[in-house]
Amino acid sequence: MQARVRFPSGVQINTSEVLTAKGIDLYYGPAHAVKGASIALHRGEVVAIMGQSGSGKSSLLYALAGVLPVASGEVHFEGRPLAALDDEELSALRRDRFGFVFQYGELLPELTVEENTALPLRLAGQRKAPALAAAGEVLGRLGLADLKERRPSQVSGGQNQRVAVARALVHRPAVVFADEPTGSLDSANAATVLKEFLALARSRGTAVVLVTHDAKVAAQADKRFSMLDGELTPQVQGEL
Repeated sequence: MQARVRFPSGVQINTSEVLTAKGIDLYYGPAHAVKGASIALHRGEVVAIMGQSGSGKSSLLYALAGVLPVASGEVHFEGRPLAALDDEELSALRRDRFGFVFQYGELLPELTVEENTALPLRLAGQRKAPALAAAGEVLGRLGLADLKERRPSQVSGGQNQRVAVARALVHRPAVVFADEPTGSLDSANAATVLKEFLALARSRGTAVVLVTHDAKVAAQADKRFSMLDGELTPQVQGEL
């Protein structure tokens, strides 16, 4: 039986605020990768974290997703601290409620475009036919319906990245974590992928937190933060 995260009835869930972090610290050995970071993410909101390579932004992203454990501070999802979940519950949370978009797509080469997209639903136990139907719907919205029988090696880099976006959104997650989602694309493909990604996420009420070093990508977000030497700082409106 697959684990499901159940929240006790006494937990008051804010219908707007979905993910929060307060004063979190993360270390790699003696290196202080994230220093007292605090952030809040609301449903349907896009938050960008900007910073150069090595600034700590990806480490923060994976701490927010519960992939990396924090040394201090707390990360809450829908009112419950991630530290209160055991390994099985964390895995279920990442499978069922979170979506991930990686810089290079990270598709499985042996699966078709449609099968790659349906993977989160299949891992959650959904039957093949409805999972593929849901995958086809999302692929269609991203302009990829004609490619669903192809394998990743048979489509372009930009198309692969759109498949990765479809996979991250197919199970209607509460939060999508995007690590340099357009970093491997040229400017034209990057603009197309980002526009479609954010439009689909917003239409589903999914919160998005993305890390990037590209000011044009960050400009599409509702809120922006800068990351420098592990310290997270909010940007004022209009600042890039």
